[in-house]
Amino acid sequence: MDISAELATKIRAVKLAVFDVDGVMTDGALHYSADGEQVKIFNTLDGHGMKMLMATGVDIAIISGRQSPALARRSKDLGIMKLFMAVDDKGRVYKELLASLKLQPHQVASIGDDVVDLPILLNCAFSVAVPAAPTFVRERVDYVTEAHGGRGAVREFCEIIMAAQSTLAAALKKYLPS
Repeated sequence: MDISAELATKIRAVKLAVFDVDGVMTDGALHYSADGEQVKIFNTLDGHGMKMLMATGVDIAIISGRQSPALARRSKDLGIMKLFMAVDDKGRVYKELLASLKLQPHQVASIGDDVVDLPILLNCAFSVAVPAAPTFVRERVDYVTEAHGGRGAVREFCEIIMAAQSTLAAALKKYLPS
């Protein structure tokens, strides 16, 4: 989880974290039930990382190319209100989101795993990919997580932001005996 001092300085300005879903919040596998309903498997550690990040004042948005009742439920359970599903043009939605929040790209961190995420990843302060991302994507981001999608990558991303913003220690301290 080593990042440069220069990158840490950029991360300090982050007010919004943008997440892809398939391959990032999940392992990227698509599971279908017998009746054709898509089933997604989320990691509880990742979810708690997102909740801790939000508690520090960093807002969260999810931009997914797929429509998913499971994702809608997961977002609701985590208290994430900025959910965009069935998005064909992530760059357009991202620009509209920033405009609505009156934010600039230097105030955003993002994690993704494929070329469709590049319009966001190439236009933010801190861009992250997971190890399974294509080389074309991994070569263009600031950081590649050690953990895989659906298996701790989201938590790692959240903790890097909190560490750079000096909020991680306080977020974790409340879990220790006083």
